Amino acid sequence: MRVLETERLILRRLTIEDSKFILELLNDPAWLKFIGDKGVRTLDDAHDYILKNLVAMYERLGFGLYLAELKSGGVPIGICGLIKRDSLEDVDIGSAFLPEFRGKGYAYESASAVMDYGRRTFGLNRIVAITSPDNYDSAKLLEKLGFSFERTVKLSDDSERVSLFTSDA
Repeated sequence: MRVLETERLILRRLTIEDSKFILELLNDPAWLKFIGDKGVRTLDDAHDYILKNLVAMYERLGFGLYLAELKSGGVPIGICGLIKRDSLEDVDIGSAFLPEFRGKGYAYESASAVMDYGRRTFGLNRIVAITSPDNYDSAKLLEKLGFSFERTVKLSDDSERVSLFTSDA
């Protein structure tokens, strides 16, 4: 289901047909380093990840992470969307792109559209973002999007600290 369109991208809900792409993205070295190992090693794992995490969030909240694909050719290049974590009071925005599509403005383009969509459609006045303290590219993107570093937080007792950025409408 198509959710948003930007100048160069279509953002749509992920389905089990996107399992091959999710398998590739979740095993990208940058994903593993900065986001974490989700244990997705096979197409079946990717299928389960999509159903239990992404589709479940669409059904529960009406939003989630969306597949970003190029308008020309429909090539999947990354994900961007809104996430509600139990450990954070506010909804946060997240994104990840395959290596060959980084540094081309797609993350900024999709995140800008997703933030506008979240505010307009779901009335989200405050959107946050989290990133690894050493993920300087993400921090730079968040600042460009109008976020400000607030503090470091732990999402769970056994997790590493992450940087929390905030953006108020």
